[in-house]
Amino acid sequence: MENQNYKNHIRFYAPHHFVFLPLLIILEGIGIYKVFSDEQHQLVWILFSVVIFLIFYLAIMLRQHYALVLQNRIVRLEFRQRYFEIFGLRSDEVEEKLNFSQIAALRFAYDDEFKIFLEKALKENISGDQIKKSITKWRADFHRV
Repeated sequence: MENQNYKNHIRFYAPHHFVFLPLLIILEGIGIYKVFSDEQHQLVWILFSVVIFLIFYLAIMLRQHYALVLQNRIVRLEFRQRYFEIFGLRSDEVEEKLNFSQIAALRFAYDDEFKIFLEKALKENISGDQIKKSITKWRADFHRV
């Protein structure tokens, strides 16, 4: 495998980037052209254009969904790492007792408050929103999608 560098670090998924999306754009262009040029079947071409647009929109939104799902997995990994760094233990049992909202909210607390809110989340089952509202010294995250 070739070493990665600046010139080759960008990655494309050929079926998606060079086949599927360009094909949808071409089909949408044909549909819009036919709406104005084929008056006899104008309604059919409008429907065709709407369906192609919806497929294109769905393809774009799925990419966003994949990014958010991956980001949520990373948030869980960050929690596991942080828990291990603070307590020196695996977080499996603790993580099972928390919902994602609580795990995500704990990210905004510095270590001293992290311990307090983690305990409250486990014992009192406070919500992620309650955790966020209770944090006095906010640990910002500017990297979320």
